[in-house]
Amino acid sequence: MSEAVSRPSNFIRQIIDDDLKAGRHTTIHTRFPPEPNGFLHIGHAKSICLNFGVAQDYQGQCNLRFDDTNPEKENIDYVKSIQDDVKWLGFQWSGDIRYSSNYFDQLYQFAVELIEQGNAYVDFLTPEEIRQYRGTLTEAGKPSPYRDTSVTDNLAAFEKMRSGEYAESSACLRAKIDMGSPFMVLRDPVLYRIRFAHHHQSGDKWCIYPMYDFTHCISDALEGITHSLCTLEFQDNRRLYDWVLDNLAIDWQPRPHQYEFSRLNLEYTVTSKRKLNLLVADHYVNGWDDPRMPTLAGMRRRGYSAFSIRDFCQRIGVTKQENMVEMAMLEACVREDLNTHAPRAMAVLDPVRLVIENYPSDQQELIQAPVHPQNEEMGVRDVTFSKELWIEREDFREEANKKYKRLVLGKEVRLRNAYVVKAERVEKDEQGQITTIYCSYDPETLGNSPEGRKVKGVIHWVSIATALPAEFRIYDRLFKVANPAAEEDFVAAINPESLTIQHGFVEAGLTQAIVGQGYQFERQGYFCADLDSKATSLVFNRTVGLRDTWANAGE
Repeated sequence: MSEAVSRPSNFIRQIIDDDLKAGRHTTIHTRFPPEPNGFLHIGHAKSICLNFGVAQDYQGQCNLRFDDTNPEKENIDYVKSIQDDVKWLGFQWSGDIRYSSNYFDQLYQFAVELIEQGNAYVDFLTPEEIRQYRGTLTEAGKPSPYRDTSVTDNLAAFEKMRSGEYAESSACLRAKIDMGSPFMVLRDPVLYRIRFAHHHQSGDKWCIYPMYDFTHCISDALEGITHSLCTLEFQDNRRLYDWVLDNLAIDWQPRPHQYEFSRLNLEYTVTSKRKLNLLVADHYVNGWDDPRMPTLAGMRRRGYSAFSIRDFCQRIGVTKQENMVEMAMLEACVREDLNTHAPRAMAVLDPVRLVIENYPSDQQELIQAPVHPQNEEMGVRDVTFSKELWIEREDFREEANKKYKRLVLGKEVRLRNAYVVKAERVEKDEQGQITTIYCSYDPETLGNSPEGRKVKGVIHWVSIATALPAEFRIYDRLFKVANPAAEEDFVAAINPESLTIQHGFVEAGLTQAIVGQGYQFERQGYFCADLDSKATSLVFNRTVGLRDTWANAGE
């Protein structure tokens, strides 16, 4: 309890504090209930951090429960990936993994109970007819002709639904609530529908499956959940949540209560499962773990750390106010974490050859460079220096003004952690493209400058003798507009430069780069080794730039 007091508060924590103080609960029990029909995204991360974080801070419990009520869209691969994502974020669920399908027998009996009370009936209207009968936001619905069927006939019909005697969509079980309610969710919602589909947990035992709204509240109650936290789009559904629990002849202790918070809307992304699936299915991205995707798998592959995502979720807070969170805030969290922990290395993405004419041709020397300039405890690394180097093409100009702090013909610049060199002449190809820059170096300038000599520019480099070829995948924001979901055709808003590929070189020490390990490539940005990377063919993803290049893009 003392830890909770020191953390930023929000209205959920205030509710919990009041419940504990009033004695309504003695312990806190939350749950994270993903549907196993897709990969988790950044919006789910907010819910994970809230549900698991609250349980941790109040020394309570948090269940991981899969709301697996729609076998047609669910897959065991999603179950596995969701578990991996929760663990990767740094959380562990209480006890065994739960599935709503664990409660199918009980849910069926609860449905029978509602029928026996006269609070549910089997409806033979088609799905289209049900929609028509339900009415609109301004017009009340009208009762189904099957609404007043006897309890006996409803029980018999429901049993026939279970035994597979009706075709899909030919019958369903509906709650009998209020067709004139101003809340659409209470206009006799469907509780069970027929689906002849194999279920990844229950196999072929069932051909009828409960709806989410009927299942969720009962699952919460059976598991002893105290605070059922969900996003604002389920606010109206709370009325059905409470109606179901109120009309079952059980004194639920503890009685779960649903509380809604605003979902995470992040700039330059979409989080709709339908839209994300379209991006994957139509090959606008390279799978669910494409580093441009807002999925946790994609962010992990891109090089985002679990800490940076947790930090982001804490910074944005928990409110009831819908808003759009700036992508720059997430990127700042990622950048700050990597700036602190990422080892430094040198990489040349657009190489041009530099030859130091007065450096011995048969000589190579090892120069020590810090692994992290602000953290001496991370030690030093050896970097090979030789006569021929790769430097960035943009780091040299034949002519430049005083604002240009890199290598200019006839001027000096320092090579990072090494010597001062002076550009003497260049060699070009038939198209006028510079192929080689010829320099001289001052052997007295290793690690220092003689008194009275000032060299303002510093550029990075890689020795040609030991350089490792590498592919660099330069990832940017997937969409070129801040709110692509609001576009009539969100696909048309895809950023054509969301991925560019460059081929260059890295220093030799990166041959053993671990997949996912973040590095700061000096003056280039933060990168990590991709899943495709091998010692013989290195591939690095740009996680984030050294600074926000989008800040003034619209000005």
